[in-house]
Parts: sequence; structure tokens; C-alpha cells
Amino acid sequence: MNTVNVETPGGSYPIHIAAGRLDSLEQSIPDDATSIALVSNPTVAALYADRAKRALAKTGKRLVYIELPDGEAYKDWQTLNLIFDGLLQSRCDRKTVLVALGGGVIGDMVGFAASCYMRGVRFVQVPTTLLAQVDSSVGGKTAVNHPLGKNMIGAFYQPIAVEIDPDVLRTLPSREVSAGLAEVIKYGCIIDAPFFDWCEQNVAALRALDHDAVAYAIKRSCELKAYVVSQDERESGLRAILNFGHTFGHAIEAGLGYGHWLHGEAVGCGMAQAAELSAKVAGLDELGVARVRDLVHAIGCPVTPPNLGTDHWIELMQVDKKTEGGTLRFILLPEIGKAVFQSAPLDVLRQVLHSTAVPVL
Repeated sequence: MNTVNVETPGGSYPIHIAAGRLDSLEQSIPDDATSIALVSNPTVAALYADRAKRALAKTGKRLVYIELPDGEAYKDWQTLNLIFDGLLQSRCDRKTVLVALGGGVIGDMVGFAASCYMRGVRFVQVPTTLLAQVDSSVGGKTAVNHPLGKNMIGAFYQPIAVEIDPDVLRTLPSREVSAGLAEVIKYGCIIDAPFFDWCEQNVAALRALDHDAVAYAIKRSCELKAYVVSQDERESGLRAILNFGHTFGHAIEAGLGYGHWLHGEAVGCGMAQAAELSAKVAGLDELGVARVRDLVHAIGCPVTPPNLGTDHWIELMQVDKKTEGGTLRFILLPEIGKAVFQSAPLDVLRQVLHSTAVPVL
């Protein structure tokens, strides 16, 4: 088993990465827990809820099961309340531990519920998608969506453990694998050029879910995110670089309607757009732009953005957590492996939004 430790002011916890870890979830539950609330959705539950329940039953604690509808479209207040309904109806107390079994939507909502219920209870992340395993389950960002903006309502709230079982990825649709790989290659773009090189060389193995390639990609991604989060838990500085491609990506999700594109697909396309903007204002050379676009294409994510209309694009991007005083700010690349946080002239941004997709080499 690989273990990556996360150290933040809001809590220190292990990320356990091991095949079969789903069958050992009882090890993540503290002895003083009075009950366990397992939260999942129908799609994941059909595959893994019974195994998770069997593992958690080994603790001897009372087990409550709460099921939420599946999909990004349900990452909202109404669905969040289903968690509170289940906890209150089951008379869960302050020593209840919530367990999030699912992808990024489940993880975000369970974490947010944990931060609010009785003003804060403990929770464990059990991510079942590649995107959640390498990104959203780590670092304590929790939120729900609002029709006017993605993840605008939430809290920084750390789990007590992240339990990653790479074997569960075998049941993922190929589209979900590609979406998760967008977050993997992001780390190479912003902080680790040799990892970007490795992703270019191993893209076929990653898409095929080769055991060794995926295990390394998960471990390295978690190490890099743990490093960034430990330096800046609440995104007041360095952590913002983890949003490379997200300003464009979140606009795509909101503009098309949540769930039309997967989050990772939107981020992948957003990274290609951010690379083009980087060439215009941050100094990224054309080879760097081409490498980012080509790798996004190679992992199976779109590189051609939807036509939302330039004014609507800008309107959507202004509802972004990185906007300050009405000024749009972006994570950009002077070079692959290095990220900066800066604004871009509106006329240059319009050029990027107007531009058609460059053919993939």
C-alpha cells in the first residue's frame, strides 16, 4: 500500500492507495465513532455498496445508508438536504462519521454536509472515479453548484482519511477515464514538467488503465496536490494554480448546463484554451501550446470549445472565485511545469474566445 500524508492547519490525514482497499474501510473509522453514514448514488451503489457495507460492518457500529441521485445536475441544495434528512431521521450525533462512496459530486456534497451537520462531523472520502482519486477527494474543497456559478457555495473542510482502491476504475466508462486523466496531466502542466513528459509517453497505457501506469499516476498526482494544499489550504496563494483550465472549464459547464460535459472534459478543453491565452500574455511558446493541446486530445478530451458567444463566455467567467474587483484572473503557463496567476487584457481574451480550434498535430 502507498500512503501519502496531507498536513494542513484544518487537519492532517493519510491517503491510502491500494488494490482491494475498499474491503478494508473499517480501518478508517475512529474507535469513538457512534455510527457510520454511508452516502452513495445508485450507479456506484450497484457496484460497490455491498462491499463497503461489509467492510464497515466489521467496526460493530450502527450503519446508516443514504442514497443520492446520480450526476452533476444534482449537485445542489435540494440534493444536499437529502443527506441532512437521512442524518436527522436516523438521529445521528456529533460522533457520527460520514463516508462518501462515489465520484467528485458525492465527495463534494458529503464533505459539505459534514462541515455543516451539527457544525462539523468527521468524514472519509472513498473516491470511485479517476478524477476524484487524483483531485477532488484530496484537499478539503467541498461545495454545491448554483445556477449562476459552479462550486460557489461551500467550505474548506478536510476529511480524516482518503481511501483509494484503483481496482474500482475497471468499471469506469472510457469517457470517465478520459475526464480523470485531464486532472492528471494538469499537475504536469502546472508544477512537474517531468511528469508531463511521462504522461505524454504513457498516454496509451493510462487510457487502457494499465495497473502500473495508473498506480503511479494516482500516487504522483496525490503527492503533488498534497504538497500544494499543505502550503496553502484555503487558496490564498499557491493553491490557485490547481485551477489551471478551470475558469474556462467552469464556464463551459455552466453555459451548456451542468452534466452536459463531464467536469474533466470541460477542464481538458479549458486547459487547451488557457495554453493559447498563455502564449499571448505569459510567454508560453507555440510548441508548449501544441503539446498541451495534443495531450488533451490524446487522453480523449475535447479541444474544441463550444460556441457560447463571446459576451456570454466573459459573463460566465466573471462568476469565478478567482475574479477580484471585477477583474478576470487566470492560471497561465510561462512554460510547461510552471504556473502563474495573472489577469489578461480583455481584447486578448476575446481573441482566444473567437479563435477556432487549431488542428491537432
